[in-house]
Amino acid sequence: MSRWKQLPDSLDPRVRQLAVQMRRIKDHSGLGLQALAARTGYSRASWDRYLNGRSLPPQEAVAALARACNADPARLLALHEVAVAAGRGGGEAEDSGKTGETGETGETGEGVTEPESRPAGEEPKGRVRGRRRLLTAMVTSVVLLAAVIALLVAAPWEGGGHRTADRPVSADATEPAPGASGPKGAFVFRPGKEYPCHVHRAGDGLLYAGYSTTRVDLIGSGSAQWAVVEVQCLLRHHGFSPGTADGVFGAHTERAVERLQAGAHIRVDGVVGEDTWGVLRK
Repeated sequence: MSRWKQLPDSLDPRVRQLAVQMRRIKDHSGLGLQALAARTGYSRASWDRYLNGRSLPPQEAVAALARACNADPARLLALHEVAVAAGRGGGEAEDSGKTGETGETGETGEGVTEPESRPAGEEPKGRVRGRRRLLTAMVTSVVLLAAVIALLVAAPWEGGGHRTADRPVSADATEPAPGASGPKGAFVFRPGKEYPCHVHRAGDGLLYAGYSTTRVDLIGSGSAQWAVVEVQCLLRHHGFSPGTADGVFGAHTERAVERLQAGAHIRVDGVVGEDTWGVLRK
């Protein structure tokens, strides 16, 4: 069991819960930071910040951690969504000191530096930075609250006071639903949500499910985006079940991609690239 540094006291409880759960999953897997970095594509230094509460990880990193540790990403992604709503906006907390050059950064409690000398009467730099971050977070929260209120007041309602049909949560609640014309906004994972797959052949002779038009994006295990929903729907159309079409590239989706690649006699690596897109779009 790793001996973790204590999380910052100023950390929001919702962000703290995410960090604690990520630590537990990592400890249970037995992976070190170096191995975790190799499996996820995020650097060892990044995982040190994420797991020690100094930075809120992006959604893709959370999903990648779960996949690398053979854990269900649904709970972690739900906690991440709540942490984002806490209003920290990914801001970093104050670092307690430099990390050691050997061993696993942030897990042994090593590397805390001696207090720096400073002129009398000068306020510690860490305290100044902390105050600036707090002020920035407060301003951001006020702006976001004003935007939400504006949307609630100005947004049209349909069907005699009922909200419009259920659709994925995006960075912009005014974006059209999947399959409609125009952009859909940033993808946000919704636990238990399965998107409908209505695959059709467009005027260019290629197949589309209405979630992405890409033919070259590189997508693999741990990805969470609209293009993953597109992949899952096209896999299902070709007879290779990816499991739930939820937008998260998990083990079921990876195995379905490998079966498709083997049947098409292209490189079998479980990653969707230009060649695999070419097969999916036919």
